Amino acid sequence: MLVASVLAGAVYASGDGDLPPPGTKDKCPVCGMFVYKYPDWVAYVEMGDGQRFYFDGAKDMFRFFFNMDEFGQGREASEIRAMHVTDYYDLVPVAADKAYYVIGSDVYGPMGRELVPFASIEGAREFMQDHKGEGVLDFGDIDNDIVRGLDR
Repeated sequence: MLVASVLAGAVYASGDGDLPPPGTKDKCPVCGMFVYKYPDWVAYVEMGDGQRFYFDGAKDMFRFFFNMDEFGQGREASEIRAMHVTDYYDLVPVAADKAYYVIGSDVYGPMGRELVPFASIEGAREFMQDHKGEGVLDFGDIDNDIVRGLDR
């Protein structure tokens, strides 16, 4: 799959709780929202040179990744060093490729329907049962069609 092959060489620091949060001027490159207003949903992509793109949820992070020609400000997927999402229950950063994502739940993020991330499969399954989720996806299961389908 495209995601797995592009990120195969990337370095991830799973659960690294001291990552710098977004600043008050950091805007999501996909929707333009100020990300600091939504700390429980923050996701980010870090490039090889240290530049970070912050997002107001996993959905926009994936939208960015799958459409870098539109949102990447001249950057390419091969430049990505790390991708992190925020675990819904513990509110800690989790390496995006290690997370589990609940789709189709009754919980909405800042931009509506969302891929709700979890560090553990158990957390994802519990949330899915409690919030009428349709399924749990691994990182490699997510593609551009799934992301686009969230906004239909």
